[in-house]
Amino acid sequence: MSLILHLETSTKSCSVALSENGELIALEEIHTAEFTHAENLTVFIQKVMLSAGKEMKELKAVSVSSGPGSYTGLRIGVSTAKGLCYALEIPLIAVDSLISLAVLARQKYRGKKICSMIDARRMEVYSAIYDEESNLLKPISADILDEQSYQEFEPFVAVGDATDKMIDVWSSRNVSIDNELKASARGQIEIAYQKFDNKEFEDVAYFEPFYLKEFIAGKPKGN
Repeated sequence: MSLILHLETSTKSCSVALSENGELIALEEIHTAEFTHAENLTVFIQKVMLSAGKEMKELKAVSVSSGPGSYTGLRIGVSTAKGLCYALEIPLIAVDSLISLAVLARQKYRGKKICSMIDARRMEVYSAIYDEESNLLKPISADILDEQSYQEFEPFVAVGDATDKMIDVWSSRNVSIDNELKASARGQIEIAYQKFDNKEFEDVAYFEPFYLKEFIAGKPKGN
């Protein structure tokens, strides 16, 4: 039996799922306009365990959204996941936030190209584009979007919390926008189960989220 706890905190969505042998058995999540991870994450963990009738000692691994996404959200999620892994002496599994979104979209839009988009404020997004077979077409990047962005990949379906800002901007494009599909721990289950089976684990002591925006930031201003 592989009982895995999944934590999604890369966006304003706070989501916790519990899976057994790759199948969802419990889910608690909230999608709000504000960040509520500090208040809700541990409560949701308790709720999914209780609703599934499972005990923490039965967990075999914890998976967590590894980024890109909100700096604060990722820190809370990873810190919580690490604490659980240390206490229970179980492995940590990292799942890319954009791939997790694409997995959810693939269940709804089969045979379509998927553009996963996470809000990075203003007109900037973290995004990646996947083909009909889930192969990566456009690598993960932080982009400032305009009317012509990603035209070479049309047609595609855009999903994630950054899509609201593009509804009017891309209205004349061959792009379908699903602004209802948000980040969810459900999207981690398939990938986390495969990684668990292949023993693709992170070093609990040294693992850090993939912030991306810090990586591409310009040089600091001089004094």
